[in-house]
Amino acid sequence: MIFYRQNLTDNQLLDLYKKILKPRLIEEKMLILIRQGKVSKWFSGIGQEAIAVGVTAALDESEYVLPMHRNLGVFTTRNIPLYRLFSQWQGKANGFTKGRDRSFHFGTQDYNIIGMISHLGPQLGIADGIALADKLQNNKKVTAVFTGEGATSEGDFHEALNIAAVWKLPVIFIIENNGYGLSTPTNEQYLCENLADKGIGYGIESYIVDGNNIVEVFNKITQLKEDMQKDPHPVLLEFKTFRMRGHEEASGTKYVPQELMDEWAAKDPVANYRKYLTENGILTAEFDEKLHNEIKQEIDENLAIANAEPEIVPTYSGELDDVYKPYQYEEVNPSEEIKNIRFIDSIRYSLEQSMKRHGNLILMGQDIAEYGGAFKITDGFVDLFGKDRIRNTPICESAVVSTAMGLSINGYKAIVEMQFADFVSTGFNPIVNLLAKSHYRWGEKADVVVRMPCGGGTQAGPFHSQTNEAWFTKTPGLKVVYPAFPYDAKGLLNTSINDPNPVLFFEHKQLYRSVYQDVPVDYYTIPLGKAALLKEGKSVTIIAFGATVHWALDTLSKNPEIEADLIDLRTLQPLDTDTIFASVKKTGKVIIYQEDTLFGGIASDISALIMEECFEYLDAPVKRVASLDSPIPFTKALEDQFLPKNRFEEVLSELLKY
Repeated sequence: MIFYRQNLTDNQLLDLYKKILKPRLIEEKMLILIRQGKVSKWFSGIGQEAIAVGVTAALDESEYVLPMHRNLGVFTTRNIPLYRLFSQWQGKANGFTKGRDRSFHFGTQDYNIIGMISHLGPQLGIADGIALADKLQNNKKVTAVFTGEGATSEGDFHEALNIAAVWKLPVIFIIENNGYGLSTPTNEQYLCENLADKGIGYGIESYIVDGNNIVEVFNKITQLKEDMQKDPHPVLLEFKTFRMRGHEEASGTKYVPQELMDEWAAKDPVANYRKYLTENGILTAEFDEKLHNEIKQEIDENLAIANAEPEIVPTYSGELDDVYKPYQYEEVNPSEEIKNIRFIDSIRYSLEQSMKRHGNLILMGQDIAEYGGAFKITDGFVDLFGKDRIRNTPICESAVVSTAMGLSINGYKAIVEMQFADFVSTGFNPIVNLLAKSHYRWGEKADVVVRMPCGGGTQAGPFHSQTNEAWFTKTPGLKVVYPAFPYDAKGLLNTSINDPNPVLFFEHKQLYRSVYQDVPVDYYTIPLGKAALLKEGKSVTIIAFGATVHWALDTLSKNPEIEADLIDLRTLQPLDTDTIFASVKKTGKVIIYQEDTLFGGIASDISALIMEECFEYLDAPVKRVASLDSPIPFTKALEDQFLPKNRFEEVLSELLKY
């Protein structure tokens, strides 16, 4: 192994040695603790330390690094107190996740490190968002994000590289090619000779680097950073290295040929660098021994602190209170000046006024810039706010959602428009596993709103007409809003944008141009989690949301003799159970009306809640009316049969007779 020091001083070379030695000694200690049963799981990075250490050492501490589970050197190079890392690995409160996640599945804003989730790919999109925020601020920072050769097969890898290329984002994409994805060798994972070759397809520069040579790693990152500061752009680096331990310790390495282990053992990044420093008179045996002793003492002292820390005592409140970031609702009362507008106009005015109110708000979506979006809601926004803030995206919902998370991490607010709510399926993972869980896992907000044009009645077929709110209402950490009127849509969207938690905002597209209402011209807010009682009566409680509210109103107008409480939920998560229970206790009969298919819809949960909390007040079984349990069809006759409009009145009549 040849080390080209270039302009590095002896002190810089020794500093790199200290930095690479520390994670190696911690790893050796961890292997002992694993055998002793004091740590449950460990993903070893032995043999790969030069990459994590070299990359992190070349960056400023204010620049974000997004490591994976084999990058201990990132955390030690940023000088995180070791007792906190030991507490993290032991699942104690002084760790970064309060025992809620393991290993390196965490981030810390104090050290500008953003950890991974087990799904790997979204990490790359987060880096895009962080880098976009830096580029918008013109602060000359770069972002480094790690992934493995196995994860390059994930769609998120390709989506993230494409976004970074198109938007010229200063991201260093780091592939640690260590030979195996768990037990699957690289020749069973990809056919190209080098993963760096993939950069050509995205029009970005790429390089192959010896991942076991810390000097080469450090110098390459230093040089690239200087170039990217002058001209922001992404770079793809493939670091050739090898995983000397199993995927995790329980996996072992029996599937690896011994000759391959021997070949890479001779390339050990710590031993070879020590040899180079010693042979060139930069490192003495005495100083090396002193370093070993100091680091081992630091490890033992910090491990003692973590061991002395008590085990976590769980409480319901402690867990539930951290699912969402606390948010103090800011009430802005509407002005007296009103205008009769359509539902779609209320969405537009909310976005426009929120963009003016929040200078750090970014809108992203397919065709939302010059074209104005599929429904023309953002038409003219480029002229108002510029293309930096109104951003057309490639067709890659998953990476766009992850990019929104990166923007949130780096001080921005983000709105992602799904062209149709149906398309959210390709962005499902980062919504339910990244946005939803981040605050609970490590206290990081996800200041993201995902707009969801949804619903049937327009003969758009199975892929443009779903009302898929139930995909999200059962996911802790998400808020779900579903207004039925222009007034509510504007006020609730304003609040959703203010709220630092992730919000799925459903907009029924059949209501866009068919429903009018007097709406205040100026900015105002409506609190989430508060239903609206649209009609009052003593005979039955009707619970609805979205288009079903209007369908219920039509039914009641045709049957004026029915005395009903009509509740428009407006927000599905959080759910206004107080209003629901009060009405049910008054009427004794309840019917829940949803456009979604019946089985597994939110009506089922509301029904169960009513059964549990109001059973003694009920004079009849709780009834649910919903669409057929089939995909939504295209032809009008089939769609009319699918939707519940034609069945609601009959079920309501039967309930009243019970």
